[in-house]
Order: sequence, then C-alpha cells, then structure tokens
Amino acid sequence: MNAMVLLNMGGPNNLEEVELFLRNMFNDDNILPIKNRLLRKFIAFMITQGRKKEARSNYEKLGGASPLNFYTDKLIGKLRTHIPDVYITKAMRYTPPFAKDAIKELVAHGIKEVYLVPLYPHYSTTTTKSSLEDFYNTAKGLGYHARFHDIANFYENRLFNEAIIQRIEEALAGESASEFELIFSTHSLPQKIIAKGDPYLYEVTEHTEILKNMLGKRFAGYHLAFQSKLGPVKWLEPSLEEKLKELKGKKVLIYPISFILDNSETEFELHIEYKEIAKELGIKEYRVAQCVNDSALFVEALGDIYKRM
Repeated sequence: MNAMVLLNMGGPNNLEEVELFLRNMFNDDNILPIKNRLLRKFIAFMITQGRKKEARSNYEKLGGASPLNFYTDKLIGKLRTHIPDVYITKAMRYTPPFAKDAIKELVAHGIKEVYLVPLYPHYSTTTTKSSLEDFYNTAKGLGYHARFHDIANFYENRLFNEAIIQRIEEALAGESASEFELIFSTHSLPQKIIAKGDPYLYEVTEHTEILKNMLGKRFAGYHLAFQSKLGPVKWLEPSLEEKLKELKGKKVLIYPISFILDNSETEFELHIEYKEIAKELGIKEYRVAQCVNDSALFVEALGDIYKRM
C-alpha cells in the first residue's frame, strides 16, 4: 500500500500548545533566517514571550484551538473514502502530530512508497520547503527509507481552482458578482525573502490571473492584497488594510487565496479583525469566502494531484 502524507504548519490543538506553536515557528530557520543558532533561539524566545498572551486570547475566541486541525481531520476522512487503496495521514510542522509521529505510522503499516503533499498551493521557502525539509530530515534521523514523491505547488490544477470558484459562489449566496470587488488575500512575506529568489509572489500573482480568467468579467474588480504582517521590516504590498481603504463605500468579497484550510488567519484575522477594520473604513458590505477545506471538489483535486505525481 502507498501512503499520502498531508503536510501543514499545524496549529494549537488546545490553549496549552499556543506557546509551543509560536516557539517552534520562530525557531524555524526558514521563518527567521538567522545563521547564528543561539541568536535565532534568543530572538525566537523574545518574540514568543511578546506574542503568546495575545495569541492565546485570539485562540480563545476561536474555541480554544486552531480550526485548521478540525478541517485537516475532515479532509483526511473524505480522502480515505475517495482513494481507499492509499493510506492517508498528516504531519504538522509546529504542533503535534509531528513528522516523527507520521513516520511511526508509516513504519507500522510497512509503507514503502510515500506521497508528500504540502497543503500550500504556492511554493515558498517559509512553507513548502520548511515542511518538506522537516519531513525528510526526520525520516533520515529515524532511519526510515522509502520511495518518496513530493509536490512543490498545485495552484494550476483545474479541479482545485473549480473548488475555489465554488467557495466564492457560496459566499455570494445568489447575489450578483458585479456588485462586489473581489480581493484575493494572501499571507504576506518580508520583501527580502522574495529578493533572495523565493517564487511565492510570482506564483500567487499567476494564480490570481488564472482565477480572473476563469471568472471572466463577472466581478466589478479584482485585487491582490497581503495580510498577516509581523515586525518592522518591509513586507509585500499592498496590505489588505490599504486595499480596503481604496475600496471605501463598495461591497467587498475576500477569498484567502494562499490558504487551503481555514485557520486563525482566516477565521480570526479575516472574519473578525478585518471585518471591524472594514466597518471603520466605510466598506459598504464585507464578506469572506471559506477556504476549500474538505469540499468534494478539493478532495477530487487531491486525488487528481496524487495520480499525476
């Protein structure tokens, strides 16, 4: 039997894991590219201590855990039905279950061929590379040898993009798209990471164009904006807040284009924080579409991606 391992950054399974999540994330040298390990560890500690109280409060508002875990488990359940001859499991980058836990499962089931699917539609060193690197290093450290296949991105997959459009349609709830400005909101990155050759910005921009072509002239306008900026360095622009300022007095629909599964950055930032900002800025109507999550079309897309690997 072959196996498919879904890779993602993970999220706190409970409030006690919030600090663990932050600590592991900021100790990742793909996130904080500081060569001096001790210096990176110190800076990660300071950032974690400075952010954990607010982060814990945010997760409390989401029910005490990241919604990403809930949607991941639902997705795995549907995938197991869709491709029953493949063993499906997950490995998270910053919270349990980690790569070591997934590998123990694979060993127990005698899996010799593994398909790694990072649940990031666009390649970035901060996401795709980090998750794949972590899995491969862990497998090597545990002496697990198998035939591995991995995917760098899948934003061009037709079924995946149909799943996105389905979510946009659901958010419209029968209203005319021509009344709305569609904003593709994506997780931002420091510009210095892009300057070093990270293809994330190119792929996000190209994905936006693919979706615009599929949707045609249905919406009043199409926009790309960046959310989740941290720290004082220069990040990708325009920020989502800046974009909302431009669209004052208009109806706006947000699609979180860089996210596969709803998480704190969609359900808290977009649904709660930016909703308040939009209201203050005079946005006439503000809506956020769900991520593809465990939709039937996305399950079909992952089956298609698996067959093509």
